[in-house]
Amino acid sequence: MLQTYDQSLQGPLLYGPTSAISTTKRPNGTMPHYKHHHIWIVTGPAGCGKSTVAKYLADQYALVYIEGDDFHPQANIDKMAAGIPLNDEDRWDWLILLRDQALAALDQGAKGVVVTCSALKRKYRDVIRTAPMYDIGHKSSVHFIYLHASKEILLARVKARQGHYMKDSMVLSQLNSLEEPDSREKDRLKDVICVDVSGSMTEVQKLAVGAVNKILADDMAGKAP
Repeated sequence: MLQTYDQSLQGPLLYGPTSAISTTKRPNGTMPHYKHHHIWIVTGPAGCGKSTVAKYLADQYALVYIEGDDFHPQANIDKMAAGIPLNDEDRWDWLILLRDQALAALDQGAKGVVVTCSALKRKYRDVIRTAPMYDIGHKSSVHFIYLHASKEILLARVKARQGHYMKDSMVLSQLNSLEEPDSREKDRLKDVICVDVSGSMTEVQKLAVGAVNKILADDMAGKAP
């Protein structure tokens, strides 16, 4: 059984002021200062709620949001719409592009980035893990927020979508390809957070915020990300 994060800290720790939460500061009156620019990759199969959770986090922390599906080439979209699973070759350039888009956002002044990407296999996640190697001057740190759901929940949510190219067969194909984060990723690399999405979206959002807050608090305290 995958471990999931409880909400250990209440409320968002800000990257910087926004129109909605510009008055929130630390007890000494200063804005929080982080030692790293964080790249948050919200992952999981179709139907797990990646876009909803990622948009919520981007809004809460005033981060740049990148929707991974928007960067699929048309050939990939056509394959998925026809019920043909993507293979490693189809995904490789897409993964590199998402990694580079996140770094480009930091270059353009973003304090952090939230990216949606299914990242079904460990080697896919390893592609994005290389981001700090290509980062110049931002001290970036990559974290994966894996949204865990049962097959039944995923299928039900995908069926409820209107006009989306993802079909039931593609969900089953993704589950067959899925390599859930293992102990190497969670315990040794320590860059994967597993969030159970079987509850309401409000509950899921609270769990995700709690997990992010824990990492940001550790970063401010000088602990390794």
